[in-house]
Amino acid sequence: MSMASKRILKEAERLAKDPVPGITAEPIEGNMRYFSVAMNGPEESPYANGRFKLELYLPEEYPMSPPKVRFLTKMYHPNIDKLGRICLDILKDKWSPALQIRTVLLSIQALLSAPNPDDPLANDVADQWKSDEKRAIQTAIEWTRLYAEPLP
Repeated sequence: MSMASKRILKEAERLAKDPVPGITAEPIEGNMRYFSVAMNGPEESPYANGRFKLELYLPEEYPMSPPKVRFLTKMYHPNIDKLGRICLDILKDKWSPALQIRTVLLSIQALLSAPNPDDPLANDVADQWKSDEKRAIQTAIEWTRLYAEPLP
């Protein structure tokens, strides 16, 4: 078993034994590099009442290169585009092998609480967030109601 495989196994075991509150991340059967993720929207955010599906893939170069993560649930957020791709520094140039799957998921959950329209991936959403934040938040709440699974 390679060092990367051992690390992935260790991270998966930790996620199972000590889950991140509001987040489940499980490897897809037969492939330790693909994880199925479900994330509750943070309280006090437009995403608060929804549970969102994501996919997380660990490339061959992991942990030297960041995981690939995207939302499968449709989102209205300035840092998440129509394909579910996420604009987050630790998924790009701020990645460090010291970071783990757990850190990435917590950072994505934090991004839901604090959208950054000044570093957008969805320019139309960012423009609305800047020009009419109240309406943008209402749209995010509506999309959460329409597309996310309701929280139990």
